[in-house]
Order: sequence, then structure tokens, then C-alpha cells
Amino acid sequence: MEPIIDHLQITVRDIKIAEPFYDKLFALLGFDINLKAKGFVKEHDFEVVEYSHPKLIIGINSPREVFKNDEIHRRKPGALHHLAFKAESRDEVDRLYPLIKEIGANIIDPPKYYPQHGESYYALFFKDLEGIKYEIVFEEREI
Repeated sequence: MEPIIDHLQITVRDIKIAEPFYDKLFALLGFDINLKAKGFVKEHDFEVVEYSHPKLIIGINSPREVFKNDEIHRRKPGALHHLAFKAESRDEVDRLYPLIKEIGANIIDPPKYYPQHGESYYALFFKDLEGIKYEIVFEEREI
């Protein structure tokens, strides 16, 4: 088997607030927003908005009612620590930086080299409107 991710589902606190942000973010990251699908999964009681790309589907889900006021924290067991998207170049990371700021993302760390992650590790770190952490990264690797 080749370790390729088919899809991810991320639970957000408020899907009505999250959806407009993710529409903008995923358009910047190469997803065709016209392929977005929405639905309700009755047996699990959640709304879902799915963004499709030929290489990956990402869904945002509403929480269960009992969890809707819980704090989002990436260090909780079972939580998504962060999700990194691979850029094709350092220039692409730099190009996306002002666009990601413009859509309302909370910039954690601007584009620069982060040698603690690798000598050619160049990245931008940001959070969505609810505090879920993302990264755009370019690294020259020989694997």
C-alpha cells in the first residue's frame, strides 16, 4: 500500500462561521469550490461540508451538541495537532502569506526558515477562526 491520504474530516465548533473561511482558504490551496458538497449525516447527527480535490477530500463537520462549547486545543488526546500543506516552492509560501492574512487567518509565525524542523524547512503557520492550526511548508527533501 502507498501511504496516501484519501480524506480528512475536521470537527469545527460552528460550521456556519467556519464554512465561509474554509471556502476562501481551500480555494487558495487549489480546491475547486464548485465541487463543494454539503449534507447531514443523520445516524451520527452532524452536518458536513466537503471540499474535493483530485488528490484529497477535506470535510468540516459540526460537533455533537454536548461538545459544541468545548475549547479547541490541539494538545488534547485525539485532537488534530496541525495540518501542513506542501507548497511547490518558497515563493509559493510567500505568495500565499498575504492572501491567508486577508481571509482572516490568525498568523502564528510568518514565512521563514525554521531550522529546528530541518535545514531547508520554510513555512508559514496560522490558525483558522476557531484556533485550528495549519501550515504551508516547502522543504527540499531527498526521500
